[in-house]
Amino acid sequence: MKTDGILKTISEKVRLDRTVERAEGESDEEYVYREYRASWHSKMVFLALFLALFFVLIGYKVTLGEYDIGFGDVYSTIWHHLTGDIVDAGDDNVVWDQRMPRVLTAIIVGIGLGAAGAAMQSMMKNPLADPYTTGISSGALFGATLAMTLGVFIIDGYYGRVLNAFVFAMVPALLIILLSKWKRPTPAMMILVGISIMFIFNAFQSYMMLRADPNSVSAVYTWSVGSIGMTTWDQIPVILVFSFAGLIILCMMSRTINALNSGDEYAKSLGINVDRVRMLCMLVISMVAAGIVSFTGIIGFIGLVSPHIARIFVGSDNRILFPASALMGACLMLICDIVAFLLLGKNMQIGIVTAMIGGPLFLAILMAQKKEVW
Repeated sequence: MKTDGILKTISEKVRLDRTVERAEGESDEEYVYREYRASWHSKMVFLALFLALFFVLIGYKVTLGEYDIGFGDVYSTIWHHLTGDIVDAGDDNVVWDQRMPRVLTAIIVGIGLGAAGAAMQSMMKNPLADPYTTGISSGALFGATLAMTLGVFIIDGYYGRVLNAFVFAMVPALLIILLSKWKRPTPAMMILVGISIMFIFNAFQSYMMLRADPNSVSAVYTWSVGSIGMTTWDQIPVILVFSFAGLIILCMMSRTINALNSGDEYAKSLGINVDRVRMLCMLVISMVAAGIVSFTGIIGFIGLVSPHIARIFVGSDNRILFPASALMGACLMLICDIVAFLLLGKNMQIGIVTAMIGGPLFLAILMAQKKEVW
């Protein structure tokens, strides 16, 4: 009876909306395994579709602008540039020097925020968790604001702002970890703590803006609404390291985070140091958030919405959810940037567009989603 119950549970977890027809004379183990394979195959199909959409969005986004260039010419120009065989210098300059930095920034930011949001939601078992709602992004922005308005750096140099952002991003992360060890709060309480910390950081940031000179205030405001038009080719490798290093580490931790979803006691029975895993996970998420915020400012809703959309198609297994959320985050960033250009003007800050699109989209997902998912 116990074995039958385990098989039934596994079967329910891996089954999609359709039911795999059971073959005559097939054992329970064979049926569950075949059903799992069918489910995994469907998830791979969805990932392939996301990937195809991703490349279509890249090509279309690069075509947008005053200089007219075709969709096929975009990828042809990129290929010729990478191989060192530049055919049209004008096309190469427009595609590679003028438009690709913005496109790559959107992709990298979407990947980092999507993966970080999925990890935080899984670790905290809360659908509202992401680097923004837990105060991590606000802490990072506060650190960057200290550097831009008061000239307060932990270390001198250009990347002092990045270190400022990372250190202050760790403040809400550490407070949430300490709270979880001391008071054993509910997931809702942890989110409320993050929101409280966010308001505190926002208050201090507003005070610094009131005391700063107009040029610094303008720069801080641009960061507070989020922009991907400020990055250059020199900065992209740094953001890339933050986002992809975070994604790789989180994917390596996906099995362990899966165990945390079953409860702390179950994870401890497997020999997992729960506190250490949470600390490492929060460190990685803070690293990603700090690296992104220090270059682009706060971009909300991508880390919140992307995991929900990905979870609808690929389920809650973090081994596939993390890369799917990262890919969905990149697609959402490109879509928002396209909408910003077509409807609101090419200079519109993308953080405004992500809020315009992400807010209603997140509300629709919450209204349509079943409670049993969490």
